[in-house]
Amino acid sequence: MQIFKVGGAVRDRLLGKPVTDIDWVVVGATAEEMLAKGYRPVGADFPVFLHPKSGEEYALARTERKSGRGYGGFTFHASPEVTLEEDLIRRDLTINAMAEDDQQNLTDPYQGQRDLEARILRHVSPAFAEDPLRVLRVARFAARYAGLGFTVAPETLELMRQLSESGELEALTAERSWKEISRALMEDQPQVFIQVLRDCGALKVLMPEVDALFGVPQPEAHHPEIDTGLHTLSVLEQSALHKQPLAVRWACLLHDLGKGLTPEEQWPRHIAHEHTGLKLIKAVNERFKAPKDCQELALLVGKYHTHSHRALELKASTLLELLQSFDVYRRPQRFEEFIAACEMDARGRKGLEQRSYPQADYLRGAAKAAREVAVQPLLEKGFKGPELGEALKRERLKALKAYKENA
Repeated sequence: MQIFKVGGAVRDRLLGKPVTDIDWVVVGATAEEMLAKGYRPVGADFPVFLHPKSGEEYALARTERKSGRGYGGFTFHASPEVTLEEDLIRRDLTINAMAEDDQQNLTDPYQGQRDLEARILRHVSPAFAEDPLRVLRVARFAARYAGLGFTVAPETLELMRQLSESGELEALTAERSWKEISRALMEDQPQVFIQVLRDCGALKVLMPEVDALFGVPQPEAHHPEIDTGLHTLSVLEQSALHKQPLAVRWACLLHDLGKGLTPEEQWPRHIAHEHTGLKLIKAVNERFKAPKDCQELALLVGKYHTHSHRALELKASTLLELLQSFDVYRRPQRFEEFIAACEMDARGRKGLEQRSYPQADYLRGAAKAAREVAVQPLLEKGFKGPELGEALKRERLKALKAYKENA
């Protein structure tokens, strides 16, 4: 029995990056031998065991064969005869197909170290094209390592293009897709993830609503970058630069979908795109079964982001309606995330990345003014039920009028 550290742990050590997760491969062992040594079995698909002390995962070396559609369409074969090289060849990228023993002796049959030094994301073998999830994974790695200068090898991008055209991407489950998308959005350069998906034709399949934004112009006076797709990438980039949480990044990606529906004869104006985009945002939310907080924020940002940009001009009644829509009295954090997404939208414009966004503090002040209206005096006056709600609304409106006058 031989045990090797494989995959990301080896890659990140060679890159000088922190190693978080460690994967282990066991060569020359049977499941019975693993059990006899106290390892605990997990997973029904292939033989993976938990270490009796550390709890880390140890997988028997295995080969795989395509047997159906999608990510799960594989038959695995694990036996003591499977070599380390045979196990490594089934992996996605050369930089993930390296192994090392307990003395840090490197096994690198597919030149992963060479590609690390050349900053190239390259597939290990033609079997890459059998697993559609790898399109998303490679795009995610491109987003993670873009800052180090990594790019996708042209021949790998071609395989990704073939996968995108094959219909295999449609076989991915919402859960698997969302896992990759959400991880990619939290990388340092999430806009690279979207760009790589677009470059290989996968964006058109997975998120046609986002793909449709590229080539759609906006008024140059407000958007010096003009192209709506490029603007979306810039907004996403800003969300990462400002360390925004996942829900904000998701909302940034989807906020302008309505502009993809504007008839060409109306370009570059996009009248009521906030409302026309809602059905598209809802469709993307449901397609990937995004978490509830991501879904809600994306819809609210889509509907109200222009309200935020025009915050200083809004009537007190419109401000109140906005605050009520967000339930700022019970869910103040969601309104904070809305403001953050709108600020990223404003900063995601060519040459305006450093411009201040006074609307943010103005909206926070408005929310504070509305929240500070006390309920107790109204109860003491005998208001209850729907009448109490109306009286509270009137007092909040008064507070917002006063806030506007003094702001």
